[in-house]
Amino acid sequence: MKLLHLADLHIGKRVYEYSMLEEQKQALSQALSMAEEHAVDAVLIAGDVYDKSVPVIEGVKLLDTFLSELKEEKIPVFLISGNHDSAERLAFGRQLFTDAGVYLSGTYEDSVQKVTLTDEYGDVDLYLLPFLKPQQVELLEGEEKPEDYTEAVQLVLNRLEIDKTKRNVLLAHQFVGGGSREPERTDSETQSVGGLDMVDYRVFDDFDYVALGHLHGAQHVGRETVRYAGSPVKYSFSEVRQVKSATLVTLGEKGCEVVIEKLPFTPVHDMREIRGTLRQLTNAELLAETDVQDYMHITLTDEEEIYDVLGKLRAVYPNMMVLDFDNARTRAEGAAMLAGEAIREKTTMELFREFFEKQTETKLNSTQEQLILDIIEKTE
Repeated sequence: MKLLHLADLHIGKRVYEYSMLEEQKQALSQALSMAEEHAVDAVLIAGDVYDKSVPVIEGVKLLDTFLSELKEEKIPVFLISGNHDSAERLAFGRQLFTDAGVYLSGTYEDSVQKVTLTDEYGDVDLYLLPFLKPQQVELLEGEEKPEDYTEAVQLVLNRLEIDKTKRNVLLAHQFVGGGSREPERTDSETQSVGGLDMVDYRVFDDFDYVALGHLHGAQHVGRETVRYAGSPVKYSFSEVRQVKSATLVTLGEKGCEVVIEKLPFTPVHDMREIRGTLRQLTNAELLAETDVQDYMHITLTDEEEIYDVLGKLRAVYPNMMVLDFDNARTRAEGAAMLAGEAIREKTTMELFREFFEKQTETKLNSTQEQLILDIIEKTE
């Protein structure tokens, strides 16, 4: 059985006020071609379908077109909500969609939707677990309140009657970690303080493949078959070096190796970072080798002030998103800012001690230090 795993479409997203709808339209068109070319049995979309809880009209139309095209090709779609989606809005018309072969799971409601597909090796049970917070889990008799995200997801999965003789696939939209290395993260993702929302990948041990959404870089966590598809489009300059792709998953007989293949997307405009002086960046030889229509983060290194630098650069690079400067002046300003931050973090006593040593080239003795401490306490 072949499954095409997508996630984090973020339809309607804007990056530095540039609409990504053109990029998203091309990515979904390519995903449709991939599904047709590889004769997939289903398309999995693991959450963050839209970028905002109230999606833009053009974004709704784009998703409608994509789902309609998959229906015409008789390719089932399995779709869950992510943390960016409005679960209720996304699940609107759920029964009608089911009749058309589009299986939606917007809100977790004390059970996980299961759909069974069949091929020459038997059944494949697909479970749809939308984005879940611990407080959403209603406790059954005898169950203890989950302390964190891992316990919440484990509690929900423990309620499933999983037939381990079958092949089992789970769609989930969570921050999943654990294992020997931390997952790669980017600036365009919603991040919690200290990773408090992390789910340990070992809670998914009963599944042959786990189709994850949430992180924007394609990667596996813990084992090869617990995998993020990543976003189909670059949404920040921290993703510049990523190659965006869909994940083609081939399930053979139960117990056999799951074959995973990345199918790359080709963007309308790539996202790149370049640096140099204005003369270097507008050099004819460089421009001949550069797609000037790409989304650009430009760092100018000229030491002198340049009149109308934005206009000069935009005349050459019309999709410049970010302009930075790196020269002696900006480095000095940066050092001053860092010094200011360091000063704000020090106590009054630490600052006076440093001042005294710099002025006298000697250190405060214990009597002097106590005297200063007393003065500080009185004045504060």
